[in-house]
Amino acid sequence: MSPFTSQFKRYRPYLLSALIFSACASNTPFNSNNKTVPDQKDKSTINQIAKADIDRMADVEIRENTQSLRLLMLKLYKRNPQELKKSTSDPAEKMIDWVFDGAAQHHFQFAEMNNLVMTDAIFLTFNPEYKGDRVLAFIVGLHTMLLKAHNDKTDFYFTDSIDPQRVYNVARNIEIAVWKLSNARDDNGALYLLSNEINDHEKNLSFEREFGKMIGRTDLYAIALAEKSQRLISRVVQNLATALFLPF
Repeated sequence: MSPFTSQFKRYRPYLLSALIFSACASNTPFNSNNKTVPDQKDKSTINQIAKADIDRMADVEIRENTQSLRLLMLKLYKRNPQELKKSTSDPAEKMIDWVFDGAAQHHFQFAEMNNLVMTDAIFLTFNPEYKGDRVLAFIVGLHTMLLKAHNDKTDFYFTDSIDPQRVYNVARNIEIAVWKLSNARDDNGALYLLSNEINDHEKNLSFEREFGKMIGRTDLYAIALAEKSQRLISRVVQNLATALFLPF
């Protein structure tokens, strides 16, 4: 097998995700249901004068990744209903709205998680002594990590300066977090959180596909940003089973 073939096979899922991201950033219907992707909300306002194309790309990338995290949180609660009960008796959708839409009030500081965020919150998810909501810890960890790499912003302008290396490192950290989600087990050999499922009766890889979209979008933005700013990215190849989270 040639080096090119090997590299292509490795990055094929990300290339597909990049194509999906590109389609999502356009006005062209993409799926079989012919659902039109919504336009940028402030596309026609004077606000857009202060944005370059790379800023609009950042807007789309962070928005779409946040939507993926909302979907993944819902799916994790459906697969792990015992975790939702640790936080609330409300429906999962209400809990998700509170987490993502209530940031101005809670600032992602949750006492039941010892106010941990980013990679510390992800580690908490797989801590055998933790008795709290592991879905909340996992999603909050991913979301705050993503925000941190974007300077804690979700709206970008000419004056913003984002380090493509930090964005690239976050994509690698998402890979590590997903590996932990699929492989980390407690003392009894049970997964801390159920996600993908493959057995004789069911094949559910929807989690893997959604995480793949996130990694693809984040990688694509990091590469485009590096090209635009003429800054090099140090590419890291890691063994996921032993990898540590990268700084960002």
